[in-house]
Amino acid sequence: MKLIVTGGAGFIGSAVIRYLLAETDTYVLNLDKLTYAGNLDSLQSVENNPHYQFVQADICDAAALRQIFSEFQPDAVMHLAAESHVDRSIDGPAEFINTNIVGTYILLEAARNHWQTLTDDKKANFRFHHISTDEVYGSLSEDGLFVETTAYQPNSPYSASKASSDHLVRAWHHTFKLPVVTTNCSNNYGPYQFPEKLIPLIILNAVAGKPLPVYGKGENVRDWLYVDDHARALWQVLTKGQVGETYNIGGHNEQKNLDVVETICLILDELLPNSSHRPHKNLIHFVTDRPGHDLRYAIDATKIQRELGWTPQETFATGLRKTVQWYLENQAWWQRVRDGSYRGERLGLGKL
Repeated sequence: MKLIVTGGAGFIGSAVIRYLLAETDTYVLNLDKLTYAGNLDSLQSVENNPHYQFVQADICDAAALRQIFSEFQPDAVMHLAAESHVDRSIDGPAEFINTNIVGTYILLEAARNHWQTLTDDKKANFRFHHISTDEVYGSLSEDGLFVETTAYQPNSPYSASKASSDHLVRAWHHTFKLPVVTTNCSNNYGPYQFPEKLIPLIILNAVAGKPLPVYGKGENVRDWLYVDDHARALWQVLTKGQVGETYNIGGHNEQKNLDVVETICLILDELLPNSSHRPHKNLIHFVTDRPGHDLRYAIDATKIQRELGWTPQETFATGLRKTVQWYLENQAWWQRVRDGSYRGERLGLGKL
């Protein structure tokens, strides 16, 4: 299979590419604009693999996409390129509208134009896999789970832009018959995650003895999914999913934000017995909540388990420990990130 992965230098995209090149017979073209969150250091282990190539391009550049599709002749597309941080979408929603909505439209058109040139058998086997988020569904109360038929109710500029892109993908399937599959996942975590996200931010702040910011009272609940489990699920959907269907991917690991932070502190207390910052829990600092902060997300992943046989391999306990250990052992990777555009400052206050 020849596969274009958009956003392949990002956190989830790079995990997908590492998985594909290790576990499948796939030729991968990584198409990434290399924004602040794109990091080719995350792909050093595969950069010389003969089944891998990288092209720096913007999914909003129609001419570049036409050339890439024409030269590479993909059998499928996995679309992960997106602006993805809620706080950044509050501070500057324009980039989210442009990349997540306009960019998805331009990519869909490039894929459709390529698909229409294929022979009948290649047309039937082509796939456009759109990777999205559970945040499109809005906020849950203390009960209930998101299922594939849950009504959309996005509450942030980020989730609204992703909901819009989901609708575009659905429309291109129903109107133009483009063979698509869509996945909506819960919160990912694991190695190589950009350190503005909760788990790596807390790890790195704690190691440095900096305050550990927790929004509000830390009562918000998320379902945590280890990124390598997600990569396996995406491959299952791409190769075995039914055209036109949506699959929710979750880790069955609901945790309050405060509990996540306290667990990280306990792991660091154990792994860094000589740290002058022990107990790390004393670094927790409650800050003003994010505007419009959704209370709870939780996914029912029954469909993908029943139809495609996927279940997560990592529990939150095992995955979180692996993640903490990885950041402790890979300072060179995250130090280069922090020396660049992001240094751990608070985002998403809604002040322009």
